[in-house]
Amino acid sequence: MTTKTHDPVLARETARRRTFAIISHPDAGKTTLTEKLLLYSGMIHTAGMVKNRKGKLATSDWMGMEQERGISITSSAMQFAYKDAVINVLDTPGHQDFSEDTYRTLTAADSAIMVLDCSKGVETQTRKLFQVCRLRKIPVLTFINKYDLPGRDPLALMQEVEEVLGIHASALNWPIGSGQEFCGVVDVRTREALIFTKLASGGSQKAGLDRFQLNDPALVERIGAAKVEQVKSELELLEVAGNPFTPEAFLAGEVTPVFFGSAMNNFGVEPFYDAFVDLAPSPGARRVDLTGGGERQLDPVQEPFSAYVFKLQANMDKRHRDCLAFVRICSGKFERDLVVHHHRLDKEIRLARPHTMVAQERSTLDEAFPGDVVGLISRDTFRIGDTISIDGGFEPRSSRASRPRSWASAKPSKRGSIS
Repeated sequence: MTTKTHDPVLARETARRRTFAIISHPDAGKTTLTEKLLLYSGMIHTAGMVKNRKGKLATSDWMGMEQERGISITSSAMQFAYKDAVINVLDTPGHQDFSEDTYRTLTAADSAIMVLDCSKGVETQTRKLFQVCRLRKIPVLTFINKYDLPGRDPLALMQEVEEVLGIHASALNWPIGSGQEFCGVVDVRTREALIFTKLASGGSQKAGLDRFQLNDPALVERIGAAKVEQVKSELELLEVAGNPFTPEAFLAGEVTPVFFGSAMNNFGVEPFYDAFVDLAPSPGARRVDLTGGGERQLDPVQEPFSAYVFKLQANMDKRHRDCLAFVRICSGKFERDLVVHHHRLDKEIRLARPHTMVAQERSTLDEAFPGDVVGLISRDTFRIGDTISIDGGFEPRSSRASRPRSWASAKPSKRGSIS
């Protein structure tokens, strides 16, 4: 067994990571919300166009079918900086025809964002994906979208989340107005009103933002006394009918923090993502089945490098008919040209061409940390569930059920599992 070490750089970089999936029913606005995260991170000039590391532009939905049908089919893995955090977003399919891809992708997520349409509430596919998060004990944040359009009462939506999904819902912000009258949100904890201004058509630019205390006379001048009194009344009702929020209950999957906004207009997007970075967990320990029996926790910082394949995607680059293996790093530091043990093949391999992805653009990377998703060129080298590591014998527990029966011929003596 390799000796455990404490690397302060590894610890710091791991703490900065936020690796999450976005789940929703089709047309709830998941792809739009993802784009707006790119906008506020500086990766976007205008909605729909993404900068790669060379400063060139690339569309965020890289498959032609996605662009034609307006849905996300494949699980895109993108990494970029957002303020002080490093974001790894796994953009998962919402359409039921591609749900198996989503289920596998959720094994690589440390948290999830659930996007709901304010006029439709909890829909079928959302319910299925939420149950997968619950089974994997993934904490979920809820963003109720499209509040610039006619929708249902916010308290009724929160009640539906609780009744249908069986989880407490706690509003951390509250909408000011709705439909065409939607102009901002109130931070429930600080009673600060965030008033937004649309600065460009189609939400192609960041929204203007002004902050007011709820009792500030300037707020009345800005939005009118009627809206101020209405939101005060609703907040009083929320204090009586709402659920308390604690970070501990959120991480335990007992409560989902709820936010309201409009991803199309960028209203409420920035405060939501700021709260996400603050609340969502960084990569933590994963339970390990040791070879020969027994269990222990695989610490992302103290253990040497280990990772597993959660997705394969062919034909991402039209110029090369290759296949890219999406690998989630579980522990330790990854470096280019690292020699690791491939446990299914029971042999050493060199990781010479690792990639990071932004939309369809790939860039070679030199290092990565726990929580990061690395793309590895696969020519019959990797299968879903494969594990690579410097230390001995780990394999994702979740891969056992999905592994084809023909894999049973692989040597069992050097296999364990990560879940």
